[in-house]
Amino acid sequence: MLATVSLGLVAAGLVLGELAKLHPCHLCNFQRLLYIVLAFFALCGVLLPGWRRLWCVLVGLTAIGGAISAVQQSWMQYVPQQAIECGFGDPTLVERIVDWLGAQWPAMFMVTGFCTSKEWIFLGLSLANWSVLCFLALLGVAVWLGCRRETVR
Repeated sequence: MLATVSLGLVAAGLVLGELAKLHPCHLCNFQRLLYIVLAFFALCGVLLPGWRRLWCVLVGLTAIGGAISAVQQSWMQYVPQQAIECGFGDPTLVERIVDWLGAQWPAMFMVTGFCTSKEWIFLGLSLANWSVLCFLALLGVAVWLGCRRETVR
């Protein structure tokens, strides 16, 4: 379920980006990468259920990282005058990772926008705001799956 939801969010983001002509930034693409990593760990949990708690911890940590990234982007969008825009100055580790991925797989990770831009709003929330909520929901499911007792069938 977690893998399907995570990959579904990536697919929805790609489709929305094409339909609305959105320009992804470094943090957008980094969150996209984290959704893919999260899906990978969730799929590992399905394939290797004996290590369920380990996979839940890895999914949870990835979701926390994604939520932090999305909160940072949300902050940059709400106070752009105080934010140092991605891509200016010395590149951070996140920017280097995303730039490398953009060179390898441009259709998925090419950076064409700015982190301070709010190009799409739904119900008063930007995509970064929605991403915070999605990562927190995925974290909640991972915690629930990691804490529930095994049922004997």
